[in-house]
This record gives sequence, C-alpha cells and structure tokens, in this order.
Amino acid sequence: MEFYIPTETGEFLAFCAAAAAALIGVVMLFAPRLTFRAAGIGIAEGRRGGLAEARSTMGGMHAGLGLAAILLAQPMVYLAVGAAFALAAFGRILSIMSDNGATLYNWVALLVQAALAILPLAYVFGMI
Repeated sequence: MEFYIPTETGEFLAFCAAAAAALIGVVMLFAPRLTFRAAGIGIAEGRRGGLAEARSTMGGMHAGLGLAAILLAQPMVYLAVGAAFALAAFGRILSIMSDNGATLYNWVALLVQAALAILPLAYVFGMI
C-alpha cells in the first residue's frame, strides 16, 4: 500500500481538512495543557480528569478520524470528517448563543471548524 496524495482540487481540499483534524488531534493528545491554555480553560489542581478527557476525546478522536480519512481516502470517510466538524461548529454556535460565549477565541474557532466542515462536505457532494 502506498501513501496517496490527491491531485484533484476538491479531494485535495478534503485531504487537507483531514490532515488538519489529525494535526489538531496530535497536539491535543500530546500537549493538552497547551491546548487548554490557548482556549482559556483552566484545570483544577489535583484533578487530572480534564487532561484525560483532552487526550482521549479531544485528541484521540480528532487524530484517529483525520488519519483514517488520510489513509483510506474514501468519500464516505471525508463525509464523516465534514459531519464531525459541522456538528462541532453547531455546538460552538449553541455555546455562543446560549452560554454568553461570544469571545474572540470562540468566533475564530467557529470559523476554523466551519472551514474544516465545508471543505470535505463540498468535495463529497460534488460542489468542488
């Protein structure tokens, strides 16, 4: 099996979104404190559950989904990447509206999540 880098523009953009998901996941997996600090999230002293959550749910899931999409290079896997980021963006919109979370970080993160959702979904649905 050889590593495949797409040459078609739409698939390459979906590939880049999957690579970004994998990169985000690897950073969260190996540097959860840095990730929390960037997001403005604090961890209570003596409580390590937040670090485990960051490494597993936020890190491992992103990394696994992104790497699976890169290695398999199938439209339905790109659909999963796009759907995951679309629902993450929806959750961020809910937080902005319901939790008084209209911070600069949340708006920037929303734009990133929306872009990472649009790229693979546009490819899968034939828009690019």
